[in-house]
Amino acid sequence: MSRILAVAGVVPEHRYDQSEITELFGRLIGAHGTTLELLRRVHANSGVSQRFLSIPLEEYAALPDFTAANDVYLDVAVDLGGRVITEALSRAGLTPEEVDLVVSTTITGIAVPSLEARIAGTIGLRDDVTRMPLFGLGCVAGAAGIARAHDYLLGHPDRVAVVLAVELCSLTVQRDDTSRANLVASGLFGDGAAAVVLAGAAHPLSTAGAASPATTTGEATSTAYGPQPQVLASRSRLYPDTQRAMGWDVGSTGLRIVLDVAIPVLVRDHVRGDVDRFLASHGLTRADIAWWVAHPGGPKVLDAMAEALEIPRDALGVTWRSLDRIGNLSSASVLHVLADTLADHAPPAGSFGVLLAMGPGFCLELVLLQAPGAPASPALSLIAG
Repeated sequence: MSRILAVAGVVPEHRYDQSEITELFGRLIGAHGTTLELLRRVHANSGVSQRFLSIPLEEYAALPDFTAANDVYLDVAVDLGGRVITEALSRAGLTPEEVDLVVSTTITGIAVPSLEARIAGTIGLRDDVTRMPLFGLGCVAGAAGIARAHDYLLGHPDRVAVVLAVELCSLTVQRDDTSRANLVASGLFGDGAAAVVLAGAAHPLSTAGAASPATTTGEATSTAYGPQPQVLASRSRLYPDTQRAMGWDVGSTGLRIVLDVAIPVLVRDHVRGDVDRFLASHGLTRADIAWWVAHPGGPKVLDAMAEALEIPRDALGVTWRSLDRIGNLSSASVLHVLADTLADHAPPAGSFGVLLAMGPGFCLELVLLQAPGAPASPALSLIAG
């Protein structure tokens, strides 16, 4: 097993009410008549009241092409990424020199060298740090990043891993696209970054329980919390014939959103069975899960998630509030929800939780967590080896 030592989230400084973004985007795409009415209705029903953007709202119209947008992406992503890793490490009581693995994920810009390579020298990571950049996983990547870091720590139990997610969704906006998918995306996605620090089972901070605070910094608050949960297991699920459910079409104007209206149907059709099989393999059922950390995919997706899991809407309350406050940050969002869950809604001692997200593929990633304070069940003790 591995242990989460700290979680941190940051957002850019430029905050706007949803209505301000709606009107600006309407002007950008030249929306009028029924298209403008649809845009306003879609944005109003997105579950988002405000978002944080990479640059001032009025500067988006001056971005001439994908090259300019990607240049902004590189500058802001490196800044936010460096800040959030430093914040998370500080809260874990660690320094950058103590990091052995960095898993980085992004889908909203192109960076070669990858983001963690650009950040390494600015914050003082070792020159022999292991890097695992992930691209193409989209919204599922925050959960997948924790899962892959956990896999690494099972084989290197005395080491420290950091998961970094940076997404600047606003910079992908398409001006010539009045499709419903683009209208929905323009009202749902925001900008931000998050980082998670984990340690293997043999690391001193892991065995000590690692009392540390979680935070969503920037406009949000920092709150101390106690010993952190263990990562017990993970599972990935890739659904056949769903490649056009979510993703990007890449062209001369950049990244054009692919977003199928059938995504809530996929959630209803698959999530319950996949969660049940995952939990059963570890001697658990959904009745054993005390807390859920879900990616804020949007109102229809969250309603479908609650229906599939047969849980009340309030069980995803932290996710709903994150969606309202900062929007959907793609891969970074589920990590913000994790930070909020640990900071403001401390899970009961020894209780089990599930972190889950869905993304392009179409796919599902599940991570089984346990709050400290009680030994794992006999079935779960086998996972620890």
